[in-house]
Amino acid sequence: MPIRRRFGQNFLTDQTALARIAAALELTGNEQVVEIGPGRGALTAHLVGKCRRLTCVEIDRDLVAGLRATYDAREGVVVVEGDILETDLDALAGGPFVLVGNVPYNITTPIIFHALSSRGMQRAVFLVQREVADRLSARPGESTYGALTVNVALTHDVEMVAQVPAGAFFPRPKVQSAVIRFTPGSHQVVSPAEAADVRAFVTAMFGQRRRQLVRALRTVRDLSAIEATAVVARARLDATRRPETLDAGEFVRLFEAVRSA
Repeated sequence: MPIRRRFGQNFLTDQTALARIAAALELTGNEQVVEIGPGRGALTAHLVGKCRRLTCVEIDRDLVAGLRATYDAREGVVVVEGDILETDLDALAGGPFVLVGNVPYNITTPIIFHALSSRGMQRAVFLVQREVADRLSARPGESTYGALTVNVALTHDVEMVAQVPAGAFFPRPKVQSAVIRFTPGSHQVVSPAEAADVRAFVTAMFGQRRRQLVRALRTVRDLSAIEATAVVARARLDATRRPETLDAGEFVRLFEAVRSA
């Protein structure tokens, strides 16, 4: 079966890595699992029989045919042909679910935020490019710390579970990979209803990441120096700090101070 580059297909074939991803879901047997991009079914084989229901969403019709030939007769397994970014995960699952997948590297970020916006997602385990995993787990002030880091941390905790070498895939990618796990934040700092507005603000502020907060706010929100200084003071932040040093909670305080200005 041909490799379709437009779908970002790099198939994970290493059985140890596949087992590690399945284990990271911490399944008890009663969960509903949604698998993104099952491909040839390598990870699917590690999930079948370990959950109450497994729904596989695959965009490549040829791979869908192969998956259906293997699993159509298997109770509790459903194969859906479709684009995950156009799939309403809550409607698909119809209740609480866990999410897993070897995420295409060319659309990793859109998939992450599409997943995190789902009300019923209890946790997610993704195989992503190592560079993305480093950004997701970075700390304020580090070179890899950015809008992606903060915008995920607003609602979810992120844990790097394992690293996966390029040789674990076919065809072999040019980058290293990592397994990451998302869970609803134990210290959630913003409600899901507010998340979109805060994320837009965070992204704009990181466009000014090395400017001091007053200058950054003046550019992002078209404030006067006096107005921007007052906003920073209301947020209980040092005006000499820069956006790249703020954690998720501090960004929310700054957003709320701007909104009330």
